[in-house]
Amino acid sequence: MRNFMSRHSKDERSPEEQYFSYYDVCLTVEDINCLKDDWLTDNNISFYEEYLEREELIHYPNSKIILLRPSIAYMIQNTEVRNFRGIEQALPPLREASHLFLPINDNPNPAIAEGGSHWSLLVVGLQDRVAFHYDSMMDGNDRFAREVTKKLEVLLNRRMSFYSLPDTPQQDNSSDCGMHVCMTMKHLLLRRLLQAPASQNVDMSMAGKRQDATQGRKDMLKLIEKLRSRAIRSGSPGGKENSPPRLP
Repeated sequence: MRNFMSRHSKDERSPEEQYFSYYDVCLTVEDINCLKDDWLTDNNISFYEEYLEREELIHYPNSKIILLRPSIAYMIQNTEVRNFRGIEQALPPLREASHLFLPINDNPNPAIAEGGSHWSLLVVGLQDRVAFHYDSMMDGNDRFAREVTKKLEVLLNRRMSFYSLPDTPQQDNSSDCGMHVCMTMKHLLLRRLLQAPASQNVDMSMAGKRQDATQGRKDMLKLIEKLRSRAIRSGSPGGKENSPPRLP
C-alpha cells in the first residue's frame, strides 16, 4: 500500500532508489519517507516481519508461528477458492503452524498495484480454531478480515471462530494504521505467545495496552539505521557495485 502522491517532499533522491536490503526485503527511499509520517508501505511491514523472524523468533526454535507477508495475505484474500491449488506451492506450510499473522489490506482491486488505504492485523490460532482481528480504525477492515478467514478455512480444512477485538488501540489520524499493525504484532508475539507454554491458554486481548505510533515510527527508523550501519561496517557482503547496504 504505497501513497504515490506523497503529501510532503521529504527527499531529493528518486523514490525508487534502493536504500537498504535486509534478507528478502529491499527498502527504497520511498519506503523510508513513508515511514516518517505517511502511510506504511507493504515493504515497511514486510521488513518488520522479516526483522521479527530473523532477530526474535530465531531464539525460539520450537515455535511454529508464521508471519505472512502482506503480498501473501493479499494473494489469499483475492484468490477464488477454485483456484487455490494454483497458489499452494507459493505458500508456507500453513497447516503445520500454531499461529498465523496476516496484515490485512482494504484494496478491493488487485489490478491496482499496492493500492488500498487501511491496514489491520488478523491472527489465527490453528489449535483453537480462532481468528482474532485487530483494527485500529474500529471495524474498517472487518469485511476483508472475514473474507480472509473464510479462505483460510478452506486452505486449512477447518472451521474458524472469528472475533473482532473491540479493545484494540485506536489510531488518532488517518495514516498510522500500518504502524499499529507492526506494534500490535510485536506485542502479541513477544509479550504473549512466545512467553507462554504451549499448553497454556493465552490472553489475546489488547485491553489497557497503549500504543504511541509516532514513537513507533521513530523506533523503526532507528532500527533500520542501526541495521544499515551494521551492513556498511561489514562491507555489505555479496553486494554489487551501486547496490544498497545489505544484510546478511
